Amino acid sequence: MSGGDPRLVQLLTPEGERVEHPDYHLQLTDQDYRDLYRDMELIRRVDFEATALQRQGELGIWASLLGQEAAQIGSGRALRPQDMAFPTYREHGVAWCRGVDPVRILGTFRGNDQGGWDPADHNFQLYTIVIGAQTLHATGYAMGIAKDGRVGGDDPAKDEAAIVYFGDGATSQGDVNEAFIWSSVFTAPVVFFCQNNQYAISEPLERQTRVPLYQRASGFGFPGVRVDGNDVLATYAVTQDALNKARGGEGPSLIEAYTYRMGAHTTNDDPTKYRIASEVESWKLKDPIARMKSFLIRQQVADNDYFDSVKADADALAAKLRADCLSMPEPAPDSIFDHVYPHGSPELDAQRATFTRYLDSFADAPAGGHR
Repeated sequence: MSGGDPRLVQLLTPEGERVEHPDYHLQLTDQDYRDLYRDMELIRRVDFEATALQRQGELGIWASLLGQEAAQIGSGRALRPQDMAFPTYREHGVAWCRGVDPVRILGTFRGNDQGGWDPADHNFQLYTIVIGAQTLHATGYAMGIAKDGRVGGDDPAKDEAAIVYFGDGATSQGDVNEAFIWSSVFTAPVVFFCQNNQYAISEPLERQTRVPLYQRASGFGFPGVRVDGNDVLATYAVTQDALNKARGGEGPSLIEAYTYRMGAHTTNDDPTKYRIASEVESWKLKDPIARMKSFLIRQQVADNDYFDSVKADADALAAKLRADCLSMPEPAPDSIFDHVYPHGSPELDAQRATFTRYLDSFADAPAGGHR
């Protein structure tokens, strides 16, 4: 992955040098640059704290985003408030950009809830565990946007689009290919954002495809682009362009964010079983946060006091996250029935009553099945 690769959109070299691209021009303020760096630093600290909590038995599992911060923050900050995002189970950075409290994400991995935020409050759907299923959800949602006339209107600022995240492994799923077909033939305003982190759990990229993933889009009749996924500026610019085209009625597009999963697939995984240490070390030289920090220093838009303040904010966030996670109340067992239907149903009420009687049958059970 080099700046000389014509297939790869890059605005920052791994050394933090700003470069231009003929098709993607980005003008941000100094504060914008600093904010992108801060976002990446804070969400990496969330990731570190969540991993530590899982190792200490406080989370059942954790899916790390280590190494993918630029892909998520860059694309997440390109969204407008009215756009809808459909994540997998690793989009903690996008959730951060959409205003989801990280502790709500920990609640899901702790097993205290099935998703602790209302998608309508953040225009950020709940995490999807089934690989690739969310691409169909996003496509259907995007088709609804078009049918409601919220695409290509007289006021472009009010137009909407959907974006859906998935990994390189998901491209082998039938759901993803079906979503490509439907979005293409119905000109759905959806951006398919593939974080190609090189491994589908333990399977390397060459087990998924013999051509670059972004080239698959042409077979379905819409454009594809490969972006340096460790370059937050390029990711921002490419995603912004794709979303603008979708909102304007030009239909879907595929972004392949070429990045690398620095850690394990989840905390249940041991990546040393299927990849060599030298590969990981080579990707450390492309670290997205170190790259952005070098850029800020080169451009003289941030000093040591700024970096110290970001570290202090990260420390405070980590401490709050840990305290909030450990103080989460245990849900009542019968709360699993609370949100199945918005207004309940006789059948559901009968199931709840049966479950409650079962729980109450234990000698030490409090009344009402709350154990």
